[in-house]
Amino acid sequence: MDFQAGDVVKIYLKIKEGGKERIQIFEGLVIAVKGRQSSSPTITVRKVSHGVGVEMILPLLSKNVEKIELIKKAKVRRAKLYYVRDLTAKQSRMKYKDLAAYIKEETEDTSAQEEAKEEKLEEAKEEAKKE
Repeated sequence: MDFQAGDVVKIYLKIKEGGKERIQIFEGLVIAVKGRQSSSPTITVRKVSHGVGVEMILPLLSKNVEKIELIKKAKVRRAKLYYVRDLTAKQSRMKYKDLAAYIKEETEDTSAQEEAKEEKLEEAKEEAKKE
């Protein structure tokens, strides 16, 4: 999945404590994505916990990251949102897009593309029969 600055994500991390292993969830705002084309892309995720800002830099392909779930997408005009560090939690609220509508748009786009491909295939088959 492709993440951008402004997305709110839920990251499921594998934590080893002694002989036991458990999953810990870290939910926050993606403020930076680095190394998209490299073999080790990372995202910087920030959340405010009990009035204290907490940031985590995570390699996307780490074996300790079980999965990353997209919660919200925000309309932002920057690639790196480092300015959010200086804002209060209330000031740092973004204008979020409705994720259900975003997913619906994606599926509609893919279904429209699939229909167009099917029509082209049918036309090609008919032309092949004529010849």
